[in-house]
Amino acid sequence: MNHPNVSQFLADAKQNEALRNNLRAAMTLQSCIEVAESYGYHLSSEELQAGLDQMSEQELRDLINPGVAPRRHIQPR
Repeated sequence: MNHPNVSQFLADAKQNEALRNNLRAAMTLQSCIEVAESYGYHLSSEELQAGLDQMSEQELRDLINPGVAPRRHIQPR
């Protein structure tokens, strides 16, 4: 089960275009955490990775990776 902050953060990111755009600009897991912190979420890299791992590839692509080359993609483990 996701930590409540992670679940809420990912749900909010799906609904909030500005947050989603900031996540898309993030190039690393750490920069995603920094985006989360700028929106008031306190997440560890392990918590965020666990939340991302539970998402389907399509959900992850829609949320974080728009697929613009040569962008490095954050992949679920």
